[in-house]
Amino acid sequence: MPKLLVATNNKGKLNEYRSLLEGIPFELVSPAEERICLEVKESGKTFEANATLKAKAFATVSGLLTLADDSGLEVDALGGEPGVMSARYAGEGASDEQRINYLLSKLKDVPREKRTARFRCVIAIAAPDGKVRLCSGECRGVIAFEPRGEHGFGYDPVFYFPELGKTMAELPMDIKNRVSHRGKAALEARKILLEMASTYDIPLP
Repeated sequence: MPKLLVATNNKGKLNEYRSLLEGIPFELVSPAEERICLEVKESGKTFEANATLKAKAFATVSGLLTLADDSGLEVDALGGEPGVMSARYAGEGASDEQRINYLLSKLKDVPREKRTARFRCVIAIAAPDGKVRLCSGECRGVIAFEPRGEHGFGYDPVFYFPELGKTMAELPMDIKNRVSHRGKAALEARKILLEMASTYDIPLP
């Protein structure tokens, strides 16, 4: 079975992709598992640009079909911040807790009805020859006043779904995979990967 390199060493994200893409005819591997040490500067101004940069760089170095994503939170009251800066919003090396606290401090005087936000995810699938396919997903919610939930990572504990009455971090994995930005993007990625699998002469599931 050919390998699909998932260009992240974030264990939470890697586990999500292994769940989301379960059953595809590829073995999902991480850079750490392949002993690849590569830092790609996310210099793009869009999620699409950053996902493409990472996917192409890792595909070139590894010689493997590579999946990379760029995702983030866009808060309406903050003019779309943190956007592509989501992972670096509270500074390089900040923890999830520090990023959440910084976000909540920026929203401390914003009432509930104006705390609308969306999560966006763009997935790039790059072949070693440089060809790239893109897909995306988003979900909408509001920013809670305090973190809730023990699941997930990043801003999940403060991203609240009014219709579900729960934050992203309170959702069971099966529901999160159905409603999340990454889950929706991965549905499209699954279709692309199954299409690509035919070029590897793999029996499709």
